[in-house]
Amino acid sequence: MDFSFSEQEKMLQRSAREFAQSRVKPQAGEIDRSAKFPLELAKEMGSLGYYSLPFPPEHGGSGAGYTGLALVVEQICQASLAVGAIAALGASIGGTLLQFGNEEQKRRFLIPLINGDMFCCWAFTEPATGSNPKAIATQAVLQGDDYLISGEKSFISFAPVASLAIVFAKDETGRVSAFLVDTSFPGFTVGEPHDFMGARGLGSSPLYLSEIRVPKESLLGEKGKGYHLLLEGASMERLSVAIACLGVAQAAIDLSIDYAKQRTAYDQAIAQMPTIQWLLAEMASRLEASRWLVYRTAFLRDQGKSIQWETAVAKLFASQMAVDVTRMAMQIHGAYGTEKTLPVERLYRDAKMTEIIVGVSEIQRVIIAAQLLWPR
Repeated sequence: MDFSFSEQEKMLQRSAREFAQSRVKPQAGEIDRSAKFPLELAKEMGSLGYYSLPFPPEHGGSGAGYTGLALVVEQICQASLAVGAIAALGASIGGTLLQFGNEEQKRRFLIPLINGDMFCCWAFTEPATGSNPKAIATQAVLQGDDYLISGEKSFISFAPVASLAIVFAKDETGRVSAFLVDTSFPGFTVGEPHDFMGARGLGSSPLYLSEIRVPKESLLGEKGKGYHLLLEGASMERLSVAIACLGVAQAAIDLSIDYAKQRTAYDQAIAQMPTIQWLLAEMASRLEASRWLVYRTAFLRDQGKSIQWETAVAKLFASQMAVDVTRMAMQIHGAYGTEKTLPVERLYRDAKMTEIIVGVSEIQRVIIAAQLLWPR
């Protein structure tokens, strides 16, 4: 693996950094306070081509791969985890459609999705069963040439702005299938957004599905193979969270360095104190270790390899790192770090959410251990 970036990748990184600093950073605090989905920024990222980065040119992409996506998302997440996660999730959902959709589905939906002209939500998690596919309760009942879908979903990002949903339900075979559902269909209701402590602005909401009638042609992928589709999609979401952790941690380090140089105690900048230097060194070391783990995972994906195990490792390690680094940043800032008027407090809340979303850390450990004990 070549650990250096090409000139094109460096240009992409610089462009994302400029977008993050000029467009995202000034709005980051308000996005967190209001928890409102930043639709204007989301559309702008589509026009900049961020959702299409991993895809080949023949499908409307730039061919920058998941390494290119990582470069962009890391920069945006330094300004706002929510906005960066929107870029990553948008690309992930588009990737699911590209991999599993038939030609008609790709023709209708792929270009509008990756251009930011429409948004799609990933509707799997349920309030009673979490993300356990064996316990999924949503049903897709075959009735003539249509399916009637009924159930309830929870924690669904993009829900308030999505015009399309990938809904997972048990079909007549008793297995899980995935369906492309128009959110304007009768019976599709979006509830009030969840009020989370961090990662605010993703529009995460419950969905109530009451006998939504969809044609057979809405099936995404093969009947009864929704679990395979889910594993691939969840794998890419875990990679997205791991990338976001890098941006959050880097922002915390940058703020801590600036603060340590400016803040004085005992007639000297606290940056002169060994205790502060030790914290900064620890923060930087953990971030660099996580960064290369995450970028290696993106590189493997670009080589066409399955990364289901690698993304579990990357998400577990990077999310723990983000929590530790932001906690140390709060220690450096002291009482000021706990003030809601400063970004350190928001970074800490966002970091904690990365240990929970897209599968809690305990689930990642189960995935990792299972592969170690019973490799496939």
